[in-house]
Amino acid sequence: MNIPTPHIEVDSLDIIAKTVLMPGDPLRAKFIAETYLDNPPQLFNTVRGMLGYSGTYRGKKVSIMGSGMGIPSIGIYSFELFHFYNVDNIIRIGSCGSYHQDYKISDIVLATEAFSESTYAQVQSGDTSHIFFPAKELNQKIIASAEKMALPIKLSKIHSSDVFYRCDSNQFKETRDIHGCNVIEMEAFALFANAKNLNKSAACLLTISDSLITNEATSAAERQNSFNKMIELAFDVI
Repeated sequence: MNIPTPHIEVDSLDIIAKTVLMPGDPLRAKFIAETYLDNPPQLFNTVRGMLGYSGTYRGKKVSIMGSGMGIPSIGIYSFELFHFYNVDNIIRIGSCGSYHQDYKISDIVLATEAFSESTYAQVQSGDTSHIFFPAKELNQKIIASAEKMALPIKLSKIHSSDVFYRCDSNQFKETRDIHGCNVIEMEAFALFANAKNLNKSAACLLTISDSLITNEATSAAERQNSFNKMIELAFDVI
């Protein structure tokens, strides 16, 4: 085992917790760490600006680290955390777009499976599947925490896309109608593939920030408030 790795500068296995919460934006990781952890967090990574923090939440050790945008980026960071730093669980906490009229702005979505056209898993491990799954036990804990908090969440198959800007703005309808995906994001597929390949656990919580059906989008203030509910749910699981 070689640590530090090319993208995470920690040279000790004791600094990063067994469970990592992983937003896409490293500045959101900073906000979460400084807002929710019991004491001033320990900054453990600044390589390429991908901030990572460790600390405790209600006495339980936890780490928060950004993943960057897209399947290749989270593929790198989650692999290094799982394989080199002995992380057991990663919960992605991010934003998504809605493909369905019943999936509305600020709704919280728990991924039950992730579909993608990506060849990430095929190139990385020879796995030709286009669908990967979260850890059943971790999802069950999230559902139980949501019920305890009286926080409504939607369970859905999600679309992990390699492309943010599509030439055909209606192309999402095929993915929704044929593959049964109700929301779109850009990372969970690689996270779930790595977890499967390395015998680890992963889950994905998302807050709907915009709708491809209504063209609605949240403001910065609205997004922050709705994201906080999702973040608090993830912490309750820990």
